[in-house]
Amino acid sequence: MKPLKEYTIQFVGLKVGKHHFDYQIDNKFFEHFEYEEFNDVKIDTHLDLEKKSTLMELHFAVEGTVNVNCDVTNEPFDQDIKGHFDLVVKFGEEYNDEYEDILILPHGEYELNVAQYIYELIILSVPAKRVHPGVLDGTLQSDVLKKLEELSPKGEKEHKTSEEIDPRWNTLKKLLTDK
Repeated sequence: MKPLKEYTIQFVGLKVGKHHFDYQIDNKFFEHFEYEEFNDVKIDTHLDLEKKSTLMELHFAVEGTVNVNCDVTNEPFDQDIKGHFDLVVKFGEEYNDEYEDILILPHGEYELNVAQYIYELIILSVPAKRVHPGVLDGTLQSDVLKKLEELSPKGEKEHKTSEEIDPRWNTLKKLLTDK
């Protein structure tokens, strides 16, 4: 039995034209790739495959939410994600996936597993810095945020303005105004 068999498309039996595939992605999908950054996953994936006589065009679109921990507070939250990816599948002498948007399959192949492409699209659609929306608008009450505020330097601006200026600088400032 092949892993993630439900993501294998047998294109040899498909007629020339457009075909649509829908996938519901959850935590089990990411367990196969041993990816444990997400607490929970609910993503709808739509794949439009346009089969032509000499090639195939695949249009991936993902939309949904992944529950991740905030990089600032480590509080879990639902991060909305949305992304798309286009792939052209051609046929040649040997398998070649050197290019990110072109895949060459050997003549005689009859199926294509799209799980890796869906996985990469979802991972790349998640922002690199994941910040809880409550941190950005100030509504999140967290022990971590309270501690950060407690330890942050207070009154830096007031401290600098109230500090007396060394009298030696006053003499140097006169040189600038005496021109």
